[in-house]
Parts: sequence; structure tokens; C-alpha cells
Amino acid sequence: MRVITINVNGVRSATAKGLWSWLGRQRADVVCLQETRAGPEELPAEVGRLDGWHRFFRHADRPGYSGVALLARRRPDRVMDRLGFAPFDREGRYLRADFGDLSVVSLYVPSGTTGDERQAFKMRCLARLSRHLRELRRAGRHYLLCGDLNIAHTKADIENWRGNQNHSGFLPEERAWLDRLFGPEGWTDAFRVVDQRPRQYTWWSNRGRAWENNVGWRIDYQVASPALGALARSAAIYKRQRFSDHAPLCIDYDYEL
Repeated sequence: MRVITINVNGVRSATAKGLWSWLGRQRADVVCLQETRAGPEELPAEVGRLDGWHRFFRHADRPGYSGVALLARRRPDRVMDRLGFAPFDREGRYLRADFGDLSVVSLYVPSGTTGDERQAFKMRCLARLSRHLRELRRAGRHYLLCGDLNIAHTKADIENWRGNQNHSGFLPEERAWLDRLFGPEGWTDAFRVVDQRPRQYTWWSNRGRAWENNVGWRIDYQVASPALGALARSAAIYKRQRFSDHAPLCIDYDYEL
């Protein structure tokens, strides 16, 4: 099973940069997109011409903002587009598809970079997600949460860690949330199962020459339930083309969808 996740920073912009033609060559089983920023009437024509994909979108109430999508080769048994936390759901940040005993979620955690109010909202969302993830673990299914968590976990996941310790995305309380997620809560950072190297980033600022100099952050994840995480076999961050300020994260699992 091949799963790809990418924050597209606007699905129309990513389409113009060749996203769909690239995806068509990847033999993916599931693709998760975040920050689509387009309502149903604004989706690129290329989306409607995708053959062999079942396509699902969750748009934000606010036009041109946030939004997630999930594409799958196999038709899901069930699709849910709400976490159950209204402020989060109004921003179109959660989309789940169930396939047999596997659930895949396209997830977009808010950024707190615009000020204290949004940072407080981000922490509220993380607290609600923690509760939700505990509920999922009790259900006894395989789970895979794919998306932009807007947090770099360790010093190995961010180039300028010293200068960002007081910035949203690398705050101690955010990193502690991931410590708990990948520690006592029992979830698995699937990328780190197969690739322990530092400086493997998925996002680069558009300022300066961050991309050229690899001054980046690893903030895009595939978070797996333990049994599924143990089946991760290979991982790649695709950087030969740029569709967004994020790069696609591609992971193969020894699991048949």
C-alpha cells in the first residue's frame, strides 16, 4: 500500500505546477491533500478528469481557506468529514475514509504563527485531537493519520532549531504533545520507522533561499497505529518538482488495501 500526503497550499496553484500528472505516475493507493483552499465550484477541471480515483473533499466554511481532500483507488466503506469539534470542523481540517479494518485520515492542524489567539486555538485543537486519538486506539482498528501537523518534533526535524524555540511550530508544549503521541499514547511516526536521518524536511519558507539551502522543517507526517506503523517499508520526500511550499511525503506499507 502506497500512501502520499501533501499540503498543496492551494489545489489550483498546485494543479498549475503539475501535481495531478505527477500523482498519476506514482501508483499510490491513497492520496491525502491539505490546504486545498477551493470550494466545490472552484476545483480545477483536472480533478474531474481523474480516472480510477474516488475523490472526497471537505471544504472550510470560509471561502478560499484551509480544506482537505482524500483520493483512493478503492471505494471506501464509509467517509466522515468531521472530528466532532465544531470550530475545527468549520475550517475543513478532517476527512476520514474507512476501508475494511483500516481508516485513513487527511488532517490539517492549524498554524499558530499569526498570533496568540490562533496559537491558543491550535493548542485547543491538539487537546481535542488527543482525546479523539485515544478513542481511535480503543476501537482496535488500523489507523493512519496523514497531513500537516504544523509541528517539528525534534532538533533533527528543523534546520534552525536554536532560533525557533520560541516560535509556533517548535514550541516546547507543541513538541511535548508529539512526545506523548509517539510515546505513552503509542502512535508511530511512520517516516522514522524507515528513515532516521536528520535534515529530511517537508516544508520550506518562501523567504530568502530556504529551499535552495534546505533550511526547512519536517511538519508533515503519516501517524500510524502501532501494528500498521511496523509495516512501513520505505519512505521518500519528493523534491524534484515543487508543487507547493511543502513536499509530498510518500510511504509504502506491507499491507494490502
